[in-house]
Amino acid sequence: MYKPLTILLLTAGSVWAQYKMEPAGPPPSELAPEITALMQKEGTRVLAANGKAVCELWFRSSLPSGPKSAEEGQTFATLPHGAIIGAIRFPEKGSDRRGQSLAAGVYTLRYSLHPMNGDHLGVSPQRDFAVLVPAAEDKVANSTPSFDDLMPMSRKASGAAHPAILSITSSSAEKFPAFAKEGDHDWVLHVKIGESPIAVTVVGKAEG
Repeated sequence: MYKPLTILLLTAGSVWAQYKMEPAGPPPSELAPEITALMQKEGTRVLAANGKAVCELWFRSSLPSGPKSAEEGQTFATLPHGAIIGAIRFPEKGSDRRGQSLAAGVYTLRYSLHPMNGDHLGVSPQRDFAVLVPAAEDKVANSTPSFDDLMPMSRKASGAAHPAILSITSSSAEKFPAFAKEGDHDWVLHVKIGESPIAVTVVGKAEG
């Protein structure tokens, strides 16, 4: 279901576009200074058809690297689990890839994988996700929390049994940043974190 994307890139002037992107300026002040120091200077704002901001995203200047993982179905095999990859702000109430409601505010994005267990039978073989953590609860830039430590952090964002997540995968876009529609409902932001091309599904609920 989630494969590296080969899709038509849309211009902001496409007559059928429901969403578009624009620059968002520097990272938000709600981030801890040491986390802000990791980020690119310019973010991306996603706008709905009515011109209202859906969310704003910022990403690291470069991805950290560690030993290559042997995990099955992992796209970013040298990215340490739990590492900060970016941040997101919802000006108003937002939602994650599961369709869970998220309060307006700023969240860090940390890297994780969905576990290979009976709770996830039938989901996509692509396992990479960005896990949202309230910025007020996340101050240590270079920490790499384990799965068992990261999930309770993210439940503070979702307020539910499941963590708050966004789908990520590698990108085959020809320019960055770019914004594109995939399938009937998903809208995908293409960015580069250092030399790594990444696609983040920012609008759309996963089926199944």
